[in-house]
Amino acid sequence: MKGEYRIGVVIPAKNEQQFIQKVLETLPSFVDLAIVVNDGSTDETQSILDAMTPTVEMHCIALDGEGVGAAIDAGHRYLLQQWQDDRFISVVMAGDGQMNPGDMDALLKPVLDGRADYAKGNRFAHQGGTKSMPNVRRQASRILSVFTGLASGQAIPDPQCGYTATQSDILREWDWKSSWKGYGYPNFWLIRLSTLGYRIAHVPVESIYGSEKSGIQRFSFFAKVGMMMAYRHHHRNISWIFSSRITPHTLFATVAYAIGWIALLPSISTDLERDLVGRGVAPLFITIIAWSIAHVFDKGATRTVQELRLNAKARQKT
Repeated sequence: MKGEYRIGVVIPAKNEQQFIQKVLETLPSFVDLAIVVNDGSTDETQSILDAMTPTVEMHCIALDGEGVGAAIDAGHRYLLQQWQDDRFISVVMAGDGQMNPGDMDALLKPVLDGRADYAKGNRFAHQGGTKSMPNVRRQASRILSVFTGLASGQAIPDPQCGYTATQSDILREWDWKSSWKGYGYPNFWLIRLSTLGYRIAHVPVESIYGSEKSGIQRFSFFAKVGMMMAYRHHHRNISWIFSSRITPHTLFATVAYAIGWIALLPSISTDLERDLVGRGVAPLFITIIAWSIAHVFDKGATRTVQELRLNAKARQKT
């Protein structure tokens, strides 16, 4: 328990026999319930869990290799069932020991203080840096930071860090049917949270790497997650236009994105664009300029939607 919030920890685990016991044994004493989601392990993970007497209350859920996103969703939903109308924060920690339990206090603080609805770790801001992170992962995280930032309309310094703290109001509103089930779940959540107007905080956390191996197939991951982010990016902007969250920022962002697409399709280009092309301006250049302008409005729209949610929440309390 932290203040008025119960604290639950969701631990997705697949073939984590080397690490799962230590992860559970080092959980802070303020954790009220740990949910271990064994997603189709073929090693001794389940046997270790069965033999343990953890220091905090623990519950195990068994899935059949449905994906890390599905495993985390199952843990969140179990906490919703257990605590129903109670206020709680659901923390996600990997079962591979890459997250320092000592960082949990700092991760929870923005949510406990009311400064954020969702907090996530930022390994690049930690004083220890990311020296222990494999270089390939470091570079991939940097690239994904740029694209996730574009897709979510706000700066996302470390999108792939799965160490997160989620306020229970988010979980009660979440559309579990459309939730992303695989490795791209952090990117999906960040974009969706921006769409809904929830505030995101980024907290320095330690980067821990040992002998664990990633199960990610790089080409498949970038192809699937890239397509998902592109779709969700456009869906976010269009959904604002057809909702109560329409503002000048959201409208101008959508118009600028549309101009960028039109410039790439000569058959529907405007007279102005045809004139610019005739003067030697490349359609791709027009698109880049239009989308750059759109991104500026998009960032403003994201802040505005967050303010609208805060104002609506304040009105509900009065």
